Amino acid sequence: VNSLLQLNSPKKTDLYVIGLQEVKAAPLKFVTDLAFEDSWSHLFMNMLAPLGYIKVSSIRMQGLLLLFFSKLEHVPFIRDIQVTYTRTGLYGYWGNKGGVSIRLSFYGHMLCFLNCHLTAHMNYASQRVDEFEYILNAQTFDTKNTPRILDHKVVFWFGDLNFRIEEHGMLFVRNCITSQRYNLLWSKDQLTMMKQKEATLQKFEEGPLDFQPTYKFDLNSDNYDTSGKKRKPAWCDRILWRVKPKSSLSEDANEDGQNQEDPKKQLGEQHKDEFPLKLSQEFYTSKLEYGISDHKPVIGIFRLELRKIYETPLVQVCAEGEWSADFDALITYSLPQSFPSSAWDWIGLYKVGFKSVSDYITYTWVKDDQVSFTDELFQVYVNKDEIPVLGGECVLCYYSSNLQCIVGISQPFKVQESRAAIEEGLVPENINGLDETVSS
Repeated sequence: VNSLLQLNSPKKTDLYVIGLQEVKAAPLKFVTDLAFEDSWSHLFMNMLAPLGYIKVSSIRMQGLLLLFFSKLEHVPFIRDIQVTYTRTGLYGYWGNKGGVSIRLSFYGHMLCFLNCHLTAHMNYASQRVDEFEYILNAQTFDTKNTPRILDHKVVFWFGDLNFRIEEHGMLFVRNCITSQRYNLLWSKDQLTMMKQKEATLQKFEEGPLDFQPTYKFDLNSDNYDTSGKKRKPAWCDRILWRVKPKSSLSEDANEDGQNQEDPKKQLGEQHKDEFPLKLSQEFYTSKLEYGISDHKPVIGIFRLELRKIYETPLVQVCAEGEWSADFDALITYSLPQSFPSSAWDWIGLYKVGFKSVSDYITYTWVKDDQVSFTDELFQVYVNKDEIPVLGGECVLCYYSSNLQCIVGISQPFKVQESRAAIEEGLVPENINGLDETVSS
């Protein structure tokens, strides 16, 4: 995972989007995973949380799993998150094939990530295209400006797309791979061929396939299929993207409806740059050292440049005074601009390095415990019985029920060890750990 996610790279990634296919989906395991989160999610969370990333969203459909992680600093600017899925296996009744997607607003720009597993075998290239187009048409979102996948400013499409290499024989394909003359195979790659005649595919870009075909390998080896089937190598696993063409000012306005600035100023900015977003791919390759599958994983690194449509969080949260389990604690928060707050909004107390929205220590309902301090500043209290006696470095997060996301995060602060814990000798040498052992 360290290598796969490039965790030792000097350039730190802002967002991680991880798509898996053929995750083990035996009925009992699938039910367990739904209840407790699957072991893959735990693996990635355990790796990324200590580095300052949290899991913002995920969706699973049988063997398809899609995970979205972000640096904590970006989380209050990730809004309007929605997920959906489409089955295409067994005429749409079974989820072993199909697509899962996560869409969201990132600083006001709408992004969509689609992880697919399309039908297999050499002779079904047209059916794979039909399945993709069916998924694009079937998946809809509850929003006015971006109800469909292709309405989003940026769409990433990836997964086990299962396109094969036609015409060339096994010997020629393997010789090209051995000599690293991959370009001799490109013209007969089914996805490349289908792009020449399918308008929907022409909307998507892909980097050069300057790496070995990722299918099919013997397990725990770098050897292509030596079984009786002797499947021909192919680039089944792909990452493509689409940037929406320049649109009208009305469509390009802050798409999640959270206008933060003066409308006239916004229009002026949009006239200066009608579509303030650029996307470029910096890296595209496969990772051959993984042997747990008959596929090799593919990674892509992208640079996304954008003008932030808003730069301040919807809520500013602060931990007031000293915190410990010896007395009730005070939280203040303010709303720099109006947003659709709800009686179901809450503020959670989290350890620094928390893994996901649900990884809180405790929370308090905003409306139940709210006291108006001034017209602009509000207070809520946290009962001392809910504060960890061992203390540690923590943050507060304001969760919006209507927007289904965190819209404000406090600065980190120290929760002191309680006097009772010190007197009873409960304080360990390292008080910051909330590590949990996950078995799978």
